[in-house]
Amino acid sequence: MIRAVEEVLAGVPDGLFISGAWRPSNSKAVLAVRDPATGEIVKEIADATPEDGIAALDAAVDAAESWARTPARARGELLRRAFDLMQEQKEDFALLMSVEMGKPLAEARGEVVYGGEFLRWFGEEAVRISGRYGPNPEDTGRMIVSQHPVGPCFLITPWNFPLAMATRKIAPALAAGCTMVVKPAAATPLTTLMLVELLREAGLPDGVVNVVTTSSSSALSSPIISDARLRKLSFTGSTPVGQRLLQQAAENVLRTSMELGGNAPFIVFEDADLDKAVEGAIAAKFRNIGQACTAANRFIVHRSVMGEFVERVTARVEGFVVGRGTEPNVTIGPLIDEDAVKKTDMLVADAVSRGAVVVTGGERIDRVGSFYAPTVLTEIAPGSDILRDEIFGPVLAIAPFDTEDEAVGLANDTEYGLVSYVFTEDFTRGQRMIERLETGMMGLNVGVVSNAAAPFGGWKMSGLGREGGAEGIHEYLQTKYTLTPSPFG
Repeated sequence: MIRAVEEVLAGVPDGLFISGAWRPSNSKAVLAVRDPATGEIVKEIADATPEDGIAALDAAVDAAESWARTPARARGELLRRAFDLMQEQKEDFALLMSVEMGKPLAEARGEVVYGGEFLRWFGEEAVRISGRYGPNPEDTGRMIVSQHPVGPCFLITPWNFPLAMATRKIAPALAAGCTMVVKPAAATPLTTLMLVELLREAGLPDGVVNVVTTSSSSALSSPIISDARLRKLSFTGSTPVGQRLLQQAAENVLRTSMELGGNAPFIVFEDADLDKAVEGAIAAKFRNIGQACTAANRFIVHRSVMGEFVERVTARVEGFVVGRGTEPNVTIGPLIDEDAVKKTDMLVADAVSRGAVVVTGGERIDRVGSFYAPTVLTEIAPGSDILRDEIFGPVLAIAPFDTEDEAVGLANDTEYGLVSYVFTEDFTRGQRMIERLETGMMGLNVGVVSNAAAPFGGWKMSGLGREGGAEGIHEYLQTKYTLTPSPFG
């Protein structure tokens, strides 16, 4: 396995990808990428300067007109070829993600499937961009409504799903006819470098996708966002950073897509099928080691089933195998870095200081790497930080409720509104939850909602716009209305 890791890492380019070519940073500086399970440097890559960022934007601008005029069928077929190549290279992608991000290899393989689906889905959507034609109400003319690429885009991806978050932005932009500059997270840039090499192999024209890796995100991003030639900004990350980017984007009135923070409630009603609820809880909380914006953050459980639910999820959590993601049978890998461990520990400590009970876990693991014990907490008191802040760690925090109105009030008591999870066997109650919960997505008796064919996005402080689904390509299109004289005079 170690030899395979070394072989995969050796095949990952270490430069910036600008105008179809790999090149070093202007400063010749390098960015060290570490394995969070060991703390060791696994590869050094180019560390881009602001000048490199503008060079990447130059390339995207130069290629914009040609790519926009490329037939939709050709754009779709390129994405399909990329999908096929990803199936051939799926083990390499999975292993690379496991090394640079820490997720268990089985989950990394799942991300390859999920990430690849965006290539296939938007390859199919490319040929479905449509408009309309018809008379105006007065019948004095004919209205033509057409869709056009929005123009050069700047795509900023997060570290927690390094493949899927890249394909979820790149694929619709390509399908719509847009060129782009992609800036992956400094913690997990290698997967994006491998991805763009795959796109090049699939026939990507020079300058259409440009990738700049950097340790100084704001320094590189600011001049790109302030450049009048840029027309679209897409960002996945924290709400505070998203707010700052929106302020910058306002100067040039950029189209924006913002997939921001979450604080997902997970409601278990008294009539829930507890087999389904426990399975859903494990998936919604511990997928990606809890490091997902869709992770269940607040478990709101009816008092009558609280004891059994706690007992059953605790048994599952205590059966987890913690270790390096590439090791056999591991189910919980490391957190992304030491800061993530400290934040998780602080949230747990605050909850305990307010009366929470640690059923299992509740501390960092004493071993090399950034590991935190899978944890179950009960009796979470109102006002605890863990109810307000995204945990982004393997901590399942449970609070009781007695009535439906109380559950809804607790669930909606947050500035965020990305996703919610509800477990009930009462169909009518499920319908009420669709109406009452203030989230852009909801899982009804399921613990994972993400799908390339579905619109992903939130309400309130969880963001703007949608990624995936039929809606996803429209984030990269702009509408033109043309009036022509009536053909009948």
